[in-house]
Amino acid sequence: MPVFRLPLSSSGRFPSCFRVCVIIPAIMFGALALTGCAADAASARLPLAPPGSEKVDDVAFADWLTAFREDALKAGVTAATFDRSMRGLRPDDDVVKANESQPEFTKPVWEYLEGALSDTRVARGKALLAENEKLLDRIEARYGVNRHVLVAIWGLESNFGSFQGTKSVVRSLATLGYQGRRMDYGRTQLIAALQIIQNGDIAADRMTGSWAGAMGQTQFIPTTYNAHAVDFDGDGKRDIWNSHADALASAAHYLGKSGWKTGGSWGYEVKLPTGFDYAGADMSVSRSLGEWVKDGVARIDGRSFPGGEMDEKASILLPAGHRGPAFLVMNNFRTVLAYNASTSYSLAVNLLADRFRDRGQIVAGWPRDERPLGRQERQDLQELLTARGYDTGGVDGIIGFNTRKAIRAYQRSIGVPADGYPTPELLDRLRRG
Repeated sequence: MPVFRLPLSSSGRFPSCFRVCVIIPAIMFGALALTGCAADAASARLPLAPPGSEKVDDVAFADWLTAFREDALKAGVTAATFDRSMRGLRPDDDVVKANESQPEFTKPVWEYLEGALSDTRVARGKALLAENEKLLDRIEARYGVNRHVLVAIWGLESNFGSFQGTKSVVRSLATLGYQGRRMDYGRTQLIAALQIIQNGDIAADRMTGSWAGAMGQTQFIPTTYNAHAVDFDGDGKRDIWNSHADALASAAHYLGKSGWKTGGSWGYEVKLPTGFDYAGADMSVSRSLGEWVKDGVARIDGRSFPGGEMDEKASILLPAGHRGPAFLVMNNFRTVLAYNASTSYSLAVNLLADRFRDRGQIVAGWPRDERPLGRQERQDLQELLTARGYDTGGVDGIIGFNTRKAIRAYQRSIGVPADGYPTPELLDRLRRG
């Protein structure tokens, strides 16, 4: 994804890489033209916060805002927009706590899917598909993105617009940009948020969202909004907060630009052949559907794969390791990953879209007797693998590509299925030496 570096103030610094629950590519528009009106010139000479009740008490934060103001103006934000949007701002303690906290345990994928695919959500989605049929007809005709997937994203991101977050996006992003492990992200997104306000799409006091700055019914971060939000209802504003048309069309525009293939499948639940090499069950391994079929991969319901898809690239996904269901996932599954880089999220979106059409039931059982590792256990696993010479790419408690690769190498060395999936049993074996 393109990353746009901003000039740093004397007190700023870039953080190390980070992960967020929802990861969306940070694609920024070019800088907006800086106007030269007298009002802006006068505003540039005003103090950031006037004396009185709105005065910023935190001197360090006030210094950061003053330095950041220079960066914002260089990016095309007018002095008037900046001062009007940032006046009286203070860090949000709730955002600081949320940014620094890390969940001790990860919810098992089957529990996550049970919530995402609840009967209530499925029923509501079906009703909204019928209610918005004409709107969705027009969106599909314009962008070619499947309506069921759009409504599934709508349902998972904001419960169909009913909960979009109540935090001030400007305040949240200023807090993130000021301190913590997401300073680069916070600064970049805050610039983009100020550009949105300057463009007139929404006022600063109405720009609400999550503590991490995701906004509206589609939970776009500001840079994604600037690049992909559209005015589909024709009222002159790109309003993903209040307009179903703008929100759904913006999501369709984003997926279309991310590689969505009109009419393409997202994937299938499959049965793997006896003796399957689980080292090939990874999103980094992509082969044609025909090659997988030749090696014995079959649809779990016994039906044939569509003949026209045999040349399509696909990967094997084992969300709970070799003991759980297996899926053969294709282009449109990967496209949803551009919206959120979690395979569990893309699986939930696509299965929910299928449930709207009365399909998408998972046949194979989940390994419900197997608990997920806690954060400290994941770090212990990485430390023990590293000590044995298996490179995990660092000890951070995140089971990413390098850690899965290290797990697979260790699993092969002890003669167990090399699915790259971390389990308590595997950790115990490492601890016993």
